[in-house]
Amino acid sequence: MEILHVSAECYPVAKAGGLGDVVGALPKYLNAAGHIAKVVMPMYRTKFLYENKWEVVHKGSSYLGNTWFDYTVIKEATNKLGFDLYLVDINGLLDREKIYSYDDDTERFTSFQIAVVDWVSHWVDKPDLIHVHDHHTALIPFMLKHCYQYQHMENIPTVLTIHNAQYQGWMGWDKADYIPHWDGWRWGVLDWNRMINPLAAGIRSAWKVTTVSWSYLHEMRQESNGLEALFEYERGKCVGILNGIDVDVWNPETDSYLDDHYSIETLAKGKRANKEKLCQEFDLNPDKPLFVFIGRLVGEKAADVLPGAIGDSLHYMDQRMNFLILGSGEPEVEAQLSDMRGYWMGYYNSKIGYNEKLSHQMYAGADFLLMPSRVEPCGLNQLYAMRYGTVPVVRRTGGLRDTVIDYGEPEGYGVSFNHATVGDITNAVYRSLVLYEDQMRFDNIRRQLMEKDFSWDISAQQYIDLYKSLLT
Repeated sequence: MEILHVSAECYPVAKAGGLGDVVGALPKYLNAAGHIAKVVMPMYRTKFLYENKWEVVHKGSSYLGNTWFDYTVIKEATNKLGFDLYLVDINGLLDREKIYSYDDDTERFTSFQIAVVDWVSHWVDKPDLIHVHDHHTALIPFMLKHCYQYQHMENIPTVLTIHNAQYQGWMGWDKADYIPHWDGWRWGVLDWNRMINPLAAGIRSAWKVTTVSWSYLHEMRQESNGLEALFEYERGKCVGILNGIDVDVWNPETDSYLDDHYSIETLAKGKRANKEKLCQEFDLNPDKPLFVFIGRLVGEKAADVLPGAIGDSLHYMDQRMNFLILGSGEPEVEAQLSDMRGYWMGYYNSKIGYNEKLSHQMYAGADFLLMPSRVEPCGLNQLYAMRYGTVPVVRRTGGLRDTVIDYGEPEGYGVSFNHATVGDITNAVYRSLVLYEDQMRFDNIRRQLMEKDFSWDISAQQYIDLYKSLLT
């Protein structure tokens, strides 16, 4: 099979979250299984772009409403990522450093999708299947079915994977002409609450819809930012496939970001060495358990309750632990977490921003990873943590529910709680302390974590089975 993945992100080219990690790993595993997987994404002006060799494979042009635009497709020349990588360049729209958060994101990603579909229409041998990811590419299944100039490709199966249903790409009906000339009788496919909703259009138009964990698939029928009824109606075409992780990138034995590598046999010594370096850098005590948070400082991740939970934990538990935060997001949360450095000096520290190297060092050096998320479609951080022998402390939601079993249950290996509140998080920290102080049990759980297989092998095979079901 030949599968074309279309995405706004792909690690290590450009990444804002889990979407980038998935698209950077799944195609590699599909190729390893004997298939041909390719990725096409926007040509942002990133470090990866300037450090690698490229060749032009196509030049074309199309309309975005009444505006004529030219586009260029380039290909990475050395197959560096283990799959063919293509970038689409549109001057004035995609030639930016950042991925998102521009006022013209609607124009940027709509034009990108038009360019991709137009490019594929010129292929002599069409892909067997097109796999699109999130709302930034969710109009493609609609275009193949209902845009007159592309309907000759309507028999190409399409799969839409939803990594986060909270973001849907809404656009006003005044921008309906952005979409290439389409069958007006199909306006209801685009409409949701009197706006064009690209994610809803993708759910209705794609042959299959996948979500990144089983629990999240169920949760979207109760809470999906207004699309609950649609997910209930389309439940027959929806499938939950848990994300995996790239075990070549995330491997404490070979991780290029670490100076002190370790395996399950050298776990205690390796973790200690990484912890000591981390604590020295951030003025923390390596003899105390280290809790870390890595991620976006936004409401979805319950970052707004972190200051209260950390403060209460340190106050009521006599500073018996350390906390280290890495992330960026809402300015008020960033300010609170920064201000706490002065008050809890020696027990707490934070790094506002994002640093890939530091995140790897934190997974390797931490004892516990905090994930109190209100919404977590799959979550990869807890999988990375377990790969590095770090115990996940998570709220029971989405993929966190599917991947972490509380240590109080049979064969449990993590710490779970029910509500994203200061009280529940503080109680989870206390239960983590109890576990940490039972050194034999704590060490056994850390080894148990490192023995778990969260690689893409199993998940990739589930996608392959899904693709095959659409081609028979």
